[in-house]
Amino acid sequence: MYHNRMMSSSPDINLWSSTEHALEYLRRADSIPHRVEGEATLLEFVPAGAKRILDLGSGGGRLLALVKAARPGAKFVGMDFSPTMLESAQKLFAGDGNVAIVAHDFTCKLPALGHFDCVVSSFAIHHVQHERKRSLYAEVFALLLPGGVFCNLEHVSSATNRLHHDFLEKLETQLAWLREIGFVEVDCHWKWRELALLAGSKPASTFSS
Repeated sequence: MYHNRMMSSSPDINLWSSTEHALEYLRRADSIPHRVEGEATLLEFVPAGAKRILDLGSGGGRLLALVKAARPGAKFVGMDFSPTMLESAQKLFAGDGNVAIVAHDFTCKLPALGHFDCVVSSFAIHHVQHERKRSLYAEVFALLLPGGVFCNLEHVSSATNRLHHDFLEKLETQLAWLREIGFVEVDCHWKWRELALLAGSKPASTFSS
């Protein structure tokens, strides 16, 4: 649950290797307005019978812990690249054999982790470059088992109204990408001001190895 890259008109600047930056995010993570409602809606889309679940950009493990509480019989993989976030998540799930924490920057191609019934993400993907989002969505699609679900809770506010409208246009583009890749039941299923939940399913008759 971290902003993977800070995006602006300037070149991509990675701040998450900074301990101070990561700790500051952890301190204020609970203060994001209406975050709980968005997370609760996301949980509704996680398949009840999910056996393996991947969390992209796990941060300190907040979303991972929520999904684990809702689906206690599943196995989980949490992915992050910030040393501080990884340490926090590893402490949170220490001794839990059902949770594996993996170090990886998903601006790079996702590693071979097997297949999953569900992939979730919270406040992470929107800060990678726009071109990378599309390829990442395709990689997520390939990781999902038939009937699997992808849930992405995003922060969509911008500094100005013009930038916000630009983002909403890009959001529609991303929904179109998901459909083009092969996801079905794709929609922005929940939105409150600066927060939005995108979700889609992999058709039950499709399998990508």
